[in-house]
Amino acid sequence: MSRIVVWYSDGAASAVAAKLTIAEHGHDNVVVATTATYSEHPDNARFRADIERWLQHPVAELRSTEYHDTWEVWERTGYLVGPDGARCTGELKKKPRFGFQLPNDVQVFGFTLEERARADRFRQQNIEVKLATPLIDHGLTKADCLGLLEAVGIALPEMYLLGYRNNNCIGCVKGGIGYWNKIRRDFPDVFARMAALEQRLGRTVLREETGEVDAAGHRVTRPLPLIALDPSRGRHADEPDIECSVLCAIAVEAVA
Repeated sequence: MSRIVVWYSDGAASAVAAKLTIAEHGHDNVVVATTATYSEHPDNARFRADIERWLQHPVAELRSTEYHDTWEVWERTGYLVGPDGARCTGELKKKPRFGFQLPNDVQVFGFTLEERARADRFRQQNIEVKLATPLIDHGLTKADCLGLLEAVGIALPEMYLLGYRNNNCIGCVKGGIGYWNKIRRDFPDVFARMAALEQRLGRTVLREETGEVDAAGHRVTRPLPLIALDPSRGRHADEPDIECSVLCAIAVEAVA
């Protein structure tokens, strides 16, 4: 029998996906797993403990054997983010997953009903992955998942309550101008630390358009250091959501 692995991300959707999977298949053949970065909000520990009690099932934590957290990845490799994505995702999420997964695993992701097209694309791009989507199968949306946790008395992670649309690390290098100005307001120490790291490495997490177009018709961009970022620029609510999960790592492999 294939092992069933639920990829949990300290979010409402993956938690409900785990609950549905355990309800259908029982505890013995289901593994709920997460990849650790040790750079998330400390409230995640409380949320995960609440979820484990609700599931009556442990969450297995996969971790890097080379790096402790995102900051160590950036400082030791000298790489923040670029065309190939974020180095921290590869080191802290992708490599631990490779060491854990088995060829015959059924992999459960928290795709919600409004992400049906995204799930279909994932299947097409990753034909070797045995994908299960219990939230879509049950017709559940993101709002449904949030409401379900509220109904059972589980408070959402603090990052959601602060207005972030995901529960990624504090100071995600994939974030945009609006995101980093929100980090400046909510976590000024993290903003200052990243600004100092940019200066030491000679790299930036942000780029801005120059208004010019190159010969191929592409918009030209230039580095935008955090120390030069106008605090009034950007609206976090208008920026694309930041995907940083095991799912993201698999998708990057598919198009690499």
